[in-house]
Amino acid sequence: MKKRIIFHIDVNSAYLSWEAVHRLQKGDDVDLREIPSVVGGNEETRHGIVLAKSVPAKKYDIKTGETLFSARNKCPNLVVVPPNYTLYMQCSSAMMEILKEYSPAIQRYSIDEVFLDYTHITDHLGAPVEVAYKIRNRIKNHLGFTVNIGIGSNKLLAKMASEFEKPNRVHTLFEDEIQEKMWPLPVEELFFVGRATASKLKSRGIITIGELAKTDVNYLQQFLKSHGLLIWNYANGRDNSSVRNEKPPMKGLGNSNTIAFDVTEEETVYQILLALSETLGMRIRNVEKCAYVVAISIKNHHLFSYSHQKKLDVPIDSTNMIYKHAKDLFNQAWKGEPIRHLGIYLSSLCSNDFCQLSLFTADESQNRKLDGAIDKIRLKYGSNSIIRSCFLNAGINPLMGGVISEEEYPMMSSLL
Repeated sequence: MKKRIIFHIDVNSAYLSWEAVHRLQKGDDVDLREIPSVVGGNEETRHGIVLAKSVPAKKYDIKTGETLFSARNKCPNLVVVPPNYTLYMQCSSAMMEILKEYSPAIQRYSIDEVFLDYTHITDHLGAPVEVAYKIRNRIKNHLGFTVNIGIGSNKLLAKMASEFEKPNRVHTLFEDEIQEKMWPLPVEELFFVGRATASKLKSRGIITIGELAKTDVNYLQQFLKSHGLLIWNYANGRDNSSVRNEKPPMKGLGNSNTIAFDVTEEETVYQILLALSETLGMRIRNVEKCAYVVAISIKNHHLFSYSHQKKLDVPIDSTNMIYKHAKDLFNQAWKGEPIRHLGIYLSSLCSNDFCQLSLFTADESQNRKLDGAIDKIRLKYGSNSIIRSCFLNAGINPLMGGVISEEEYPMMSSLL
């Protein structure tokens, strides 16, 4: 069987780079990539987060996902530009057209990340590293922005390789390079190890990816459950997910509902958020996506709207997790006034085949099994064939809401 060769192409600071190139083409004298700058939301209303940042902005410790208000406090002369999602889709699609010349098997993992299966192309186009440099140079010369390209024997290793030194680099990470290149890295640099998981690992003396790889998997599962099995496999470079051709990525999913009465009690709000989460969870699982960004919107009895959002370390598609984060965001944002409209929005979507806990089927989480079983029952017997008991006498539809257009809440169109 021929050894797999997978490319992971990752645009360097995608939104910021695309904005910079576009503005330079229009005659701007300043390159956003060379000054402290970020792409973010509405600074005047203090809404939104940092979606992308320049290298000079990193020197001020500005981080992707933090609020614009916080970023401005760190760097008073920071240049903030609003997102232009139409432009970003055009740039992403232009890159895809170039990549299609090198393989028929291409998966747009997100708007700025692409997996390319080069396994059966080597004999026709040349050695993988040589071709990766050609791709990198073509994108830079023809489109004006830079990419990192990681090459590995599976999607995980290719993605990890692309995260090595940036920008505009090509790196390899094959099985015989794992011990030298990946194992010395801090454990938090492993794909799908967020801050909370990293903290748990470090508290038990597991500091590097190599130490995680050598840890008894049964011990990991004792305190991390099925997630422990997943990251243990990743630490050992194991991933069998395929590169699958997909339609252009959707920008986000949303669900909202206008309420027939003024809501003033928290418990009623929580039930509405849960009902919205039920529908939204089914939809995101149906399109086989996970989300890194969760947001809620609130419209009060005076029809004034405001919103709150957060970026997660680990993408989600679980109904319970959508509800948990929506509830937390509501508690942080609500001003205490009567409510007439609530919405939940998911964005920064990625494919669920590469990060879902069921990638290694030996030990799936109970929540994922439960979500899958409920989805199948509702699909076969109707949406109200199985509901949560808290809705029995609540007078609230157990599955609430409909489809939200991206234009209604453009901030959540982010795919970063």
